[in-house]
Amino acid sequence: QVDPKDYTFSGLKNETVGRLPGKVAGQQFVIQDCENCSIYIFDHSATITIDDCVNCQIFLGPIKGSVFFRDCKDCKCIVACQQFRARDCKKLEVFLCCATQPIIESSTGMKFGCFQYYYPELALQFKDAGLSIFNNTWSNIHDFTPVSGENNWGLLPEDAVVQDYVPLPSSEELKAVRISTDATRSIIPITRGRRQKNSDESCLAVFFAGDYTTANARKLIDEMTGKGFQLVQTKEVSMKAEDAHRVFQQCASEFIPLLERGPVVALEFNGDGVVEACRSTVNDVFSGTKVFVSESKASASQDVDNFYNFADMQMGM
Repeated sequence: QVDPKDYTFSGLKNETVGRLPGKVAGQQFVIQDCENCSIYIFDHSATITIDDCVNCQIFLGPIKGSVFFRDCKDCKCIVACQQFRARDCKKLEVFLCCATQPIIESSTGMKFGCFQYYYPELALQFKDAGLSIFNNTWSNIHDFTPVSGENNWGLLPEDAVVQDYVPLPSSEELKAVRISTDATRSIIPITRGRRQKNSDESCLAVFFAGDYTTANARKLIDEMTGKGFQLVQTKEVSMKAEDAHRVFQQCASEFIPLLERGPVVALEFNGDGVVEACRSTVNDVFSGTKVFVSESKASASQDVDNFYNFADMQMGM
């Protein structure tokens, strides 16, 4: 029998509390009426509601459904979820991974950055929650109640350091979790999202489903960012033959047979000379693997638009 008390933090003050990996195991969780607390859920859950919390630091592992912040203020959070909603909140700073468009309502002073975090169990928790590490629309915020002439939300500074916002847990029990906040180890690839691009040259690279798709995509991200290019956005989505014609145009026929294996992982890189660098990296590093890479600077921006317009329709964005 599930005891709701095991899945609730309520009325706490000046405390550090949390749940270790395996302790929530896909249940719902409730956090309410907490003040000056550090709260860590190092596991996957069904849904989480956070009500009336003030000046708390919160880490929430992958959430299969929605996370809903209501009447919270001055909180700093790291959150991974399918849906993000905040209502009647003030000054929330959130490092976010969200599969769908995050929504805020009647809220002010909201700031968002890209989720970055690592501990050994996290990758499997993303799988258990049915979340792809490549579907993250953290910066594409929808404000239900915009106020003319005011901006209710913005982005965190690009060099924001996770640990300055949500420090590592200080309690003995929670120190057992082997956390790294080093951006290069983050389970979620760190993307620019809606930030201004540095260059008018982008490149699309698409990996097809197989045993090493995730590893290959991560390897290309490491290679390209190591060369100074920027990862703008990533996406994992299923494609049909007609989608391939739209996105891959004249080379569609060589990729269509690969689509039946499962979803594709697409990456957009940005920077001067990025198309040439991406093509040569793919040739050097993935010689035996079929990868779609934009042909030229001229066609690349169209490739990016074609793919992400298709993907947004698929995801119902």
